[in-house]
Amino acid sequence: MNKPESVSYTAPQPGLEEEKTVQRERLSGILVHPTSFPSPYGIGDLGPGAYAFIDFLKASSQHLWQVLPLGPTGFGDSPYQGPSAFAGQPLIISPDKLAKMGLLTEQDLQDRRDWDPRKVDYGPVIQYKTELLKKAWHAFFHTPDKTLMEQFETFCRKEAYWLDDYALFMACKDAHGGCRWLEWEPSLVNPTEKTKTEWRTKLKDEIDYYRFVQFIFELQWEELRSYAHENDVEIIGDIPIFVSLDSADVWANKKLFDLDTKGFPRTVAGVPPDYFSATGQLWGNPLYNWVHHEKTGYKWWISRIRRQLQLTDYLRIDHFRGFEAFWSVPAEEETAMNGAWIKGPGEKLFRAVEKELGTGLPIFAEDLGVITPEVDHLRESLGFPGMKVLQFGFGDMGDKKYIPHFYTDVNCICYTGTHDNDTTAGWYHSQPEIIKDRIRRYGNTSGDLIGYDFIRFSFSSIAKYAIFPIQDLLLLGSEARMNTPGVAAANWAFRYVQEDLNKDKAFWLKQTTELYARD
Repeated sequence: MNKPESVSYTAPQPGLEEEKTVQRERLSGILVHPTSFPSPYGIGDLGPGAYAFIDFLKASSQHLWQVLPLGPTGFGDSPYQGPSAFAGQPLIISPDKLAKMGLLTEQDLQDRRDWDPRKVDYGPVIQYKTELLKKAWHAFFHTPDKTLMEQFETFCRKEAYWLDDYALFMACKDAHGGCRWLEWEPSLVNPTEKTKTEWRTKLKDEIDYYRFVQFIFELQWEELRSYAHENDVEIIGDIPIFVSLDSADVWANKKLFDLDTKGFPRTVAGVPPDYFSATGQLWGNPLYNWVHHEKTGYKWWISRIRRQLQLTDYLRIDHFRGFEAFWSVPAEEETAMNGAWIKGPGEKLFRAVEKELGTGLPIFAEDLGVITPEVDHLRESLGFPGMKVLQFGFGDMGDKKYIPHFYTDVNCICYTGTHDNDTTAGWYHSQPEIIKDRIRRYGNTSGDLIGYDFIRFSFSSIAKYAIFPIQDLLLLGSEARMNTPGVAAANWAFRYVQEDLNKDKAFWLKQTTELYARD
């Protein structure tokens, strides 16, 4: 495989000027987060396993790769609850690539545990990968490669608008034993610029470490993305609508959020009881002060979307319905049941983004859950594709909008399931016989390879985009589920091994893709 050994940092340009080389009417692809890739270092990364996945996409005629949020994770290891809406995930930095840069030695790479190849054990992995990154950081500041140092300095200047606060936040967090910023001393909970300067001087080395990690993430990600583009693969990114309370974003931009005078949220985010949870989902994220956002011309949101579209080609926005109206729960509540719908910024926000980044934003709207005509109208007025999840349609035959033969608009994404669903095989085997029978008759199938069947259903639909989690191609059961909403532990751990993506899988997928003209 012709894989580049290294890449130089080039400052991303504002806007969405990059042209798509090929325009296709029908596209398909695979949902898999980098943490799931094969790797000998305890967690998937941006090394050989990632490039092998791109090769598989090409061999099977897929042109889309969807990821979960690419940022660092926080409590519960969730990519939807991280300390930054702008930073990259340090855990997916490839040690192999660091060694090729001369920042790690062969001995560094050999000193590793016998990791489970099919599951991430986050606690030990975090400790192990952090040790490797700090070794690389120390080597970096003794490197004779002046060009690399110049690239680092360029990166720090260009990304200072988010990087400075993030690096300071993380360094201060370490200096306070990892506790929440709300538990820091008052002068640092609400710091003046003078206080920030004092802490930047005090924690200079620690701050430089966090800047270095983000620089390396950017190098490795852009190299992988370039390889994807060379192989006619585009990447769908993902951002949660809300951010974590314990994040650099809230700490450094308190006026943008609905907080009390001490910095605690007055109201928090969630969703009312739905398909996923009888008591709703209490996410706990602070809600936005949309009045203040509007006064700033939605500057923070424009910066956030611009940043993500510099890393990916499309952007899925999780919980899109929250822009029309969001579920507001008093912060003292223990469940999401006692909340209220509050109007969001609606079209004004996205028109402001369009004014800065251009029209025709490549955004996918996650429009699942309690969807009203007003939400549909907002999405349609912006031209964003919505989501169709097959499991929702076949699990309840009365929910016609998710069943392929009821689709009326090609501008949508048909999923077999999402990261929040059980795998298709796990879901199918948990259904009552009456549901299984309907599915078998619908697809003229035995149901023995139900993951393949659902992929075929999605590909045959009129939806412009058809996407499936990799677990469905691998025909895996509930043991391979990525996330169970409302359950705090044992999520986000799924991994596969390289042998899973064999030639037979590629051949079947390529044939199916060609059959339904998605190649």
